[in-house]
Amino acid sequence: MGGVASRSLDAIVAWALSARRERSRAAPVALAALLVSLLPAAAAAEEPVVTLPAPPFTLPFVPPLTGDWIVSVGAGAEYRPAFEGAGRSTVAPVPVFSVHRAGTPEHFRSPRDSAGIALFEALGVRAGPAARFVAARNAGNFAELRGLGNVGATIELGGFVEYFPTEWLRGRVEVLQGFGGQHGVVANFSGDVIMPLGSQWRLSGGPRFTYASTAATAPYFGVTAAQALASGLPAFNARGGAHSVGAGAQLRYQIDPKWEVHSYVEYQRLLGDAAASPIVQQRGSPNQLTVGLGASYAFDIRIK
Repeated sequence: MGGVASRSLDAIVAWALSARRERSRAAPVALAALLVSLLPAAAAAEEPVVTLPAPPFTLPFVPPLTGDWIVSVGAGAEYRPAFEGAGRSTVAPVPVFSVHRAGTPEHFRSPRDSAGIALFEALGVRAGPAARFVAARNAGNFAELRGLGNVGATIELGGFVEYFPTEWLRGRVEVLQGFGGQHGVVANFSGDVIMPLGSQWRLSGGPRFTYASTAATAPYFGVTAAQALASGLPAFNARGGAHSVGAGAQLRYQIDPKWEVHSYVEYQRLLGDAAASPIVQQRGSPNQLTVGLGASYAFDIRIK
């Protein structure tokens, strides 16, 4: 199964990269057709099981990591702003990853969620580490950013807490520290109402809000005096604060216990200095819309 799944996901990623180069507006439709053609062969293959050694340490107040876990991996494509604050969109590949302990129900996840693993679960509360990768922003790739300099790739590390007061409602908070292109703090807040539509379909959606510190905002929205001379934009000292507000919706289809496909739309309106930046005001837009489509496959991992 590992080889089949790998070839399937490689094909999806290769398609998405090709679509990005061609800037095809029909990308989501074509990706759906590709997924449909690949899933039957992969689903018919033998289930993989991976066994890993237990880590040589334990964490206080956290249950041991030994036991069976279910990992979901996949890939998809997004039609999203070319860069944050851009006024035009492009197609880009996206990974899918989640982990939960076997024997516990698979909890709701949103495409907005950072990758994470719940190490604590009790009374509807789940918490654990979270991470997100933010690709580098190369000014040479975008005419709107010429003269503004590059922003390196960033790894954001931190944690999440989410609460399910009922099975159909989730609130989630993530707090992440950046390392790399930006070294500030980003906090993401989201709420989702989850509505089953029969045994295999599930519709969800709700509000979004993001806070970003000055160190997380300035690299992307600030304009230094030197950059102002090189770009023709006025100098701008971007500060942190309320970063964006918006809403998202997602539709998932569970093909079988292992395979799932999903589509989603996320809208955010930039706020504060992110929206006031001349990069956005003169060469972009505060309205940011993302449309995505993808698939994931679940398999077992045993830690002993």
